[in-house]
Amino acid sequence: IKIDGITEDIMSIALKQAKEARLNILGQMNQVISEPNAASKNAPKTKVIKIPTDTIRDVIGKGGETIRGIVAQSGASVDVDDEGNVNVFANDTESFEKAVQMVKDVTAVPELNKVYMGKVAKIVEFGAFVTIMPNQDGLLHVSEIAHERVEKVEDHLKEGQEIEVKVLGIDRGRIKLSRKALIDK
Repeated sequence: IKIDGITEDIMSIALKQAKEARLNILGQMNQVISEPNAASKNAPKTKVIKIPTDTIRDVIGKGGETIRGIVAQSGASVDVDDEGNVNVFANDTESFEKAVQMVKDVTAVPELNKVYMGKVAKIVEFGAFVTIMPNQDGLLHVSEIAHERVEKVEDHLKEGQEIEVKVLGIDRGRIKLSRKALIDK
């Protein structure tokens, strides 16, 4: 110790008293407020969502249509950068959560063997295209509609009809669906 007159014993006692005082102060502070107050539901909210760079075009949409739709429907501000960072800002919790969910829905990737509620988007000679997620259509081949032979797709499905389908496979972005996998024989 460089200061004359202060022994190690005095210094040890002083440090011990300082520690006790500090712990006492922290204990009293903890009694008054142990955790921060929750933010008001009307407080502005912001979040950065990281998305794969190949889904940036899905969030933006043709001519900015999708991102403008998210902004219009949610009331939140949404910005996307080239690295896949989606900045969501909203003045209230409801708008914020709606915008975040819409971004997640647009960038969601279908899972193999998962069952989705889809909407028949278009009927073609060899089956039907079913929308299972925003910007995600899959092919329900005529052989996967029912267990019995299907002559005309229109006899089993109508455009706009909601049906349950199972994802059988995903090949180079093409989604193969089945309805008969969910129907008992």
